[in-house]
Amino acid sequence: MQRYLATPEATDQFGAELWSLLPAQAVVFLQGDLGAGKTTLVRAYLRAAGFVGAVKSPTYTLVEEYLVNDRKIVHFDLYRLAEPEELEWIGIRDYFNQECVCFIEWPDKGEGFLPLPDYVITLSAEGSGRLLDMS
Repeated sequence: MQRYLATPEATDQFGAELWSLLPAQAVVFLQGDLGAGKTTLVRAYLRAAGFVGAVKSPTYTLVEEYLVNDRKIVHFDLYRLAEPEELEWIGIRDYFNQECVCFIEWPDKGEGFLPLPDYVITLSAEGSGRLLDMS
């Protein structure tokens, strides 16, 4: 599926669609350059789920966990990961053995320690908006 997101509101709308599309357990790789909208998309997903608190990028913490309407959502940002082995220290495999949706930014940094994704979403700047490709 490919879609052009012309405005921030279009990104929010797609996040809401994701909320109804994704099962309670899924691994979603988020790909795109810095500033492509990966965290914005996760924020839109969480808002559609009913989360009202702050949604920050886990760039420095590597992981942020949310519990929304009895559904667990985990957001990883592996951009600052020095070595993939660091994922063992945070117990990453435990997340994949439970019912939760795991969004993983910069999945290439965790190669060898991540399962195969259920979905891959790639965001890229195009004109004044973003091109979204989901497979």
